[in-house]
Amino acid sequence: MNADLPPEPVHDVVAEMAGECVMMRSRLISRVVTGIYDQELRPFGINSPQFALLVVMVKMGPSSRAEIGRYHHQDRSTLTRNLKIMLSEGWIEEVPGAAGGRARPMAVTRAGRDLLAVLAPSWREAQKKARVLLCEEGVQAITKLANGILKPAPAV
Repeated sequence: MNADLPPEPVHDVVAEMAGECVMMRSRLISRVVTGIYDQELRPFGINSPQFALLVVMVKMGPSSRAEIGRYHHQDRSTLTRNLKIMLSEGWIEEVPGAAGGRARPMAVTRAGRDLLAVLAPSWREAQKKARVLLCEEGVQAITKLANGILKPAPAV
């Protein structure tokens, strides 16, 4: 807060924030869309963040935690928590000796790939529901924004 300027009336700034805040709007959309996918994925014992991470890891191939985190724009603690669960479920594994150094690359196991194949119909149902909610213009806008943020992951 700048000491030279008088504070704005709280009700004015709150009204502006509540009506125009990009972060609040994007988090609302994220929570609602995540809920749609979580509902469809729940029977398979996986949640939306773990599902997204699994897909990214298949696309990237064996990669270090740091590489996955950078690509997926995920903080270290959230990434570590999800990877720990995914390791314990047998969906991913550390690739021994692949890096030859401190980094321990992670890779998706056969069980992880099989899980993606089995849950595909439920994922498609979530896709349909999300597309209805967002309409085609919304889907295109989100896709364009995300593609601008993400660097293409190397194909496996």
